[in-house]
Amino acid sequence: MKRFFHQLGSPKHFYRIAGRWIPWLGLACVLFLLAGLYQGLVVAPTDYQQGDSYRIMFVHVPAAWMSLFIYVVMAAAGAIGLIWHMKLAEVVAIASAPIGASFTFLALVTGSIWGKPMWGAWWVWDARLTSELILLFLYLGVIALHNAVEDKRTAARATSILAIVGVVNIPIIHYSVEWWNTLHQGPTVTKFDAPSIDMRMLIPLLLMAVAFKLFYATVLLMRARVEVLERERNTRWVRELVSQS
Repeated sequence: MKRFFHQLGSPKHFYRIAGRWIPWLGLACVLFLLAGLYQGLVVAPTDYQQGDSYRIMFVHVPAAWMSLFIYVVMAAAGAIGLIWHMKLAEVVAIASAPIGASFTFLALVTGSIWGKPMWGAWWVWDARLTSELILLFLYLGVIALHNAVEDKRTAARATSILAIVGVVNIPIIHYSVEWWNTLHQGPTVTKFDAPSIDMRMLIPLLLMAVAFKLFYATVLLMRARVEVLERERNTRWVRELVSQS
C-alpha cells in the first residue's frame, strides 16, 4: 500500500494509473446516473405541495453538494501543495476548479428554475443563494488567476492561497439557512435524528449524489492527466510516451 501511494505521487505513474481508472469510473458514473434518473423521474412519488416541479431537486441538490465538496478538495490540495510542495496536489487543485465552477453554476441555474414556481421569482438575495454566488466567483477567480500567471509553480501557489482564504465561505453556505431568516428550506437529509424526506425520494437523491461524485472523479483524472503532460512535457517519460503514440 505504501508503495502504491508513493507511485501515485509520481507524475509518470499517476498518468498510467489514472488512465486505467477513468473507464471504470466513467462506466460507474453512467450506471448510477441512469439509476438515479429512473428512480427520481419514474419511481419517486409526486410531492403533495410542489407537484412534479420538485423533481429538479435530483439535479439541484447533488450539484450544490458537489460545489461545496470540490472547493474543500481544491483548498485541501492547495494546502498540501504549499506545505509539502507536491506537484500532483497542485494539479488536483487547479484541475478541480473548472469542474467545481460548473457544478456551482448548475446549482444556481436549477435553483432559479425551481425557485420561480415556489417563490414567484427567479432570484432573490437570499443568504444561501448569495453565498453560493460568491462561491462561483471564487472558482472563477482561481481559474483567472491561474491563467494570468505564466509560471505554473507560481500560479499554483497563488491560486492555493486564494482557495484556502475562500474556504471560509463553505460553512457560511452550509449554515446560512440556520443562521439567518431565509427563503431557502432548511436541511432535510443531513439531520442528526432522521431525514425528513420520503425514502422513495431519498434513494434517487443519494444515487444522483454518487453519480455526480463519480463524474467529478472521472473528469478530474482526465484533466489532471492533461495538466501533468503539460507540466512534464520536457521530461524523458513524456517524450517516450509521445514517440510511442
